[in-house]
Amino acid sequence: MRNLFSLEGRTALVTGGSRGIGRMIAAGFIAHGARVYISSRKAEACEAAAKELAAGGGVCIALPVDVSTVAGAKALAAALGAREKKLDILVNNAGAAWLEPFDAFSEKGWDKVMDLNVKSPFFLTQALHGLLRAAASPERPAKVINIVSIDGLSVNPQETYSYAASKAALTHLTRRMALKLAEENIIVSAIAPGAFASDMNVVARDMPGEVAKRVPSGRVGEGEDMAGAAIYLASRAGDYVVGATVVVDGGLSLVRAA
Repeated sequence: MRNLFSLEGRTALVTGGSRGIGRMIAAGFIAHGARVYISSRKAEACEAAAKELAAGGGVCIALPVDVSTVAGAKALAAALGAREKKLDILVNNAGAAWLEPFDAFSEKGWDKVMDLNVKSPFFLTQALHGLLRAAASPERPAKVINIVSIDGLSVNPQETYSYAASKAALTHLTRRMALKLAEENIIVSAIAPGAFASDMNVVARDMPGEVAKRVPSGRVGEGEDMAGAAIYLASRAGDYVVGATVVVDGGLSLVRAA
C-alpha cells in the first residue's frame, strides 16, 4: 500500500505535454518518479517545457513531433524506440478543437480535429505496441491513458461539432482498445476533463471566476486534480481499471445532464 501510487522506474510518454493538461500530467508523473518524455508539434516550446519540468530534479526529455498523421505517429515511435527498449505509460493527450457555426462549419475544421483527436491516439498506440508489450506483465501492466472530454459525454452549448464527436468517439475507442490490449497486459483507460485553464479552454483560463459559477465544486480544475487522476490510472492503484473513463470535472457534466 505504501507504494500504491509510485511510478518509480517507469517510463512515460505524454503527447501534447508542453502545455495545458499534458504538462499537468507530465509534472505529476515526474514528481512520482517516472522518466517522462513529452511530445508536441512546436520544437522550441517542447524543449523549453522539458527543461522547466526537469528543473526540480526529475527526468523530462523532449521529442518534438507532429502526431496528426500516421507518418508522424510512426516517427515519434521510432524516436522513442531509439532511446528506450520499453514504454510503461502512454498518455494520448495531443488534441485540437474547432468552433464554427453549423451552417458554416468547414471540412478543414472537421478533418483537423478528427485526425488529431481520434486517428492519432489509435495509430500512435499501434506504432508503440511493441514497446508497450515489452514493458507489460501480469504483475505490472503497461498503461495507455486517452484524454477525452466531458464534451464527449454531455452536450456543450458551444458549436464545437467535430470536437464533441471526436471525444465521444475516443471514449468508445478506449473501450474497444482496452478489450483487445488487456490480453497482453496493456491496460487502456481514459480521463474526461472538465474546465481546466489551458490554451484550448481560454474561458477557464481567462475568466475562471465566471466558469466556476457553473461548476458544482465552485472552481476550475487545477494541476493537482489532473495529475492525481493520471497518477492513479498509471500506477498500481489503477491496474484493475480497464476501459473506464474517469471524469474529472468538479461535477460540471452532472449539471449539463440535469
